[in-house]
Amino acid sequence: MTSRITVVVMTRDRWPDLQTSLARHEAPVILVDNGSSDGTPRLVREHFPHVEVVELSRNVGSVARNVGVERARTPYVAFADDDSWWAAGALTQAVHVLDTHPRLAVLAGRMLVGPEERPDPLCELMADSPLGRDDDLPGPSVLGFLACGAVVRRDAYLAGGGFDEVVFFMGEEERLALDLAAVGWGLAYVQDVVAHHHPSPVRDSVERQARAARNRLLTMLMRRPWPVVLGALLEDLRAGRAGRLAVRQTLVRVPAALRRRRRLPVHVEAARRLLDSPPQAARRP
Repeated sequence: MTSRITVVVMTRDRWPDLQTSLARHEAPVILVDNGSSDGTPRLVREHFPHVEVVELSRNVGSVARNVGVERARTPYVAFADDDSWWAAGALTQAVHVLDTHPRLAVLAGRMLVGPEERPDPLCELMADSPLGRDDDLPGPSVLGFLACGAVVRRDAYLAGGGFDEVVFFMGEEERLALDLAAVGWGLAYVQDVVAHHHPSPVRDSVERQARAARNRLLTMLMRRPWPVVLGALLEDLRAGRAGRLAVRQTLVRVPAALRRRRRLPVHVEAARRLLDSPPQAARRP
């Protein structure tokens, strides 16, 4: 079954993590290197000769995943980061689920974090998605996902444009999720398909908070109604240093976002508003 799926790994200067994670994948791997300066491509070729390595001359963010998906020749692609991997048997299960649910474009798996294997909080929210569950999908419907815990139908992903350079990295999943739903594809959370994520401990810096808020605003600019965009903008301006920094960073990218602006169908916008509404205001499945 794993002959029908490819793992695409995006990386940059993370060779120590790859030493652990690459050996754990149970399907062919395409590694896309985002302009590493630590010798990652050479080291991967030396220690993992079965891995196909694609070297990019610069850091293109999450767009690197598009390169890997285009290279893949299997109907399904599982994403992984340099510090994540899929549980034993998970990819075989994912292939079965996608084979038996032809409208499913994105399978959002259950992510277990760290050596203690804590459930990722977003997965708990997706399991309790207010969007319900369609009869032809294998789990609760979602309008977002964690890329390193997702398996995609290759043709649907490419037709949806993959990830884009406007958002670049962090929160890049939502725009794609909205666009796939807009043309009738299904996205669902499937808790039986499990991935492991062992992120390096990092502090929740102001810069990281600002990047997340910036990318949320950019996604809104590309797809949401103007009142929603303006409301979020005002909220960020009142949110302290990180929010103000997010707004300044967003302004630089406004022209690029507006060139890609396209309103969502009414039913998708309604579903997205449901996720914005209390008590789901903090939920972004």
